[in-house]
Amino acid sequence: MQISPDQQKLLRQLPGVDSLLEIIAKEAFFKGIPQTVLVSSVRNVIDAKRQAILNNDPATEASSLLDSRMIDAVKKTVNAAMTANLRRTINATGVVVHTNLGRSLLAPEAIENLVTIAGRYSNLEYDLSIGKRGSRYSSVEGLICEISGAEAALVVNNNAGAVLLCLETIARGKEVVVSRGELVEIGGSFRVPDVMAKSGGILKEVGTTNRTHIRDYENAIGPNTGLLLKVHTSNYSVVGFTAEVTLRELVDLGATHQLPVMEDLGSGTFIDFSKYGLLKEPTVQESVIAGTDVITFSGDKLLGGPQAGIIVGKKAVIDSIKKNPIARALRIDKLTLAALESTLRLYRDQEKAARMIPTLQMIMLPLDEIQKRANRLAGGLKKIGDPRLRIRLLEQSSKTGGGALPLMELPSLCVAVQIEGISPNTLEKMMRNNDPPIIARIENDWYVMDPRTIQTDELSAIETAFENLTTRAPK
Repeated sequence: MQISPDQQKLLRQLPGVDSLLEIIAKEAFFKGIPQTVLVSSVRNVIDAKRQAILNNDPATEASSLLDSRMIDAVKKTVNAAMTANLRRTINATGVVVHTNLGRSLLAPEAIENLVTIAGRYSNLEYDLSIGKRGSRYSSVEGLICEISGAEAALVVNNNAGAVLLCLETIARGKEVVVSRGELVEIGGSFRVPDVMAKSGGILKEVGTTNRTHIRDYENAIGPNTGLLLKVHTSNYSVVGFTAEVTLRELVDLGATHQLPVMEDLGSGTFIDFSKYGLLKEPTVQESVIAGTDVITFSGDKLLGGPQAGIIVGKKAVIDSIKKNPIARALRIDKLTLAALESTLRLYRDQEKAARMIPTLQMIMLPLDEIQKRANRLAGGLKKIGDPRLRIRLLEQSSKTGGGALPLMELPSLCVAVQIEGISPNTLEKMMRNNDPPIIARIENDWYVMDPRTIQTDELSAIETAFENLTTRAPK
């Protein structure tokens, strides 16, 4: 690369690392900052400025290389380095189980138990009744069986791990018969065929994308068949000219041919949403009653708990899965167990679970409560009194999210905002860079916030963010 005389002049004016560190040592702002952070921040600022000069950045002038300007840049870099990467956000998207924003919120009881177990020793693998080593799963297995009606249960780190573990245990080297219409892909490029390949199971597709019959499964069964698999298509729906085999039919076929039947429920729920006027979603209890040998589902989606993959089913099958060495590689830690146990205890009273588990509470939140939140937020924004601020209420729909109930529209009333002189994209970026970050969506040039997923104590934080933004923005 040819460096011009002007570039060479600017490069010579760049301060050295040691000279900036000497200035930093005298400023109170940097007291208590680890030396490694200070050194790396100074180097990053100098390197960035050097690259800007080489790229002929028009903003790079001699004045920008003054020690005071460089120190200001170092302060910003240090602030960024000292800020936690995993941060609390305000979810104003209306997507309840938002995978990118951490999926389900934990119930207060779960948070309290998690904090207690995190800060103290616990009987994680110690049986208090006999004073000897015990199983880490004993704290939740009984609860899961009590709620689901299953004979046995096991919990691993997530549902993908649960599916992998079950397939590897039951069908390694054998054919797994599954409908073409159920070869799903979920977020993060998790595909059933890929997981099956990793497990050592041999995929045998039957039927077509939209229609599969029991005879398709029966015709596919051969001497090397090891498992009949049903996958709940929780994140999409095929409508129109369709046909699918029911779980009960598949279980009966498995019994006839002495083959185990597995169902991957995906999201998984203990609650029958149709009882609350919402769309029907198959429950774990229904799958157990159908006689399914093994069922897998997530802990942090419709269940409303921490990330986990829950496996339930018949004792003989679950016992064999527990003995698989892969189970140890996929095991969950004490914090997940603490949060999961507290969440499960709430399901002993389903009405209480619906009230206390945030995911369920937000999904079932009455429209009149959403309207109250929307009116409060809109009113608070209007009180800012900035004439550039335009506010309107929009009738929209929220989503369950998490790959669950894709056809269910949850009626909502959203608060839409425009600020004269600030584009919607710029406004979205400003709110995203707020502390705490506010995540919403843009529709038809409006910045749209859905109160369904905004917690009541977060409304004032949003109002403050807009007040600060309008104060800073030039009029």
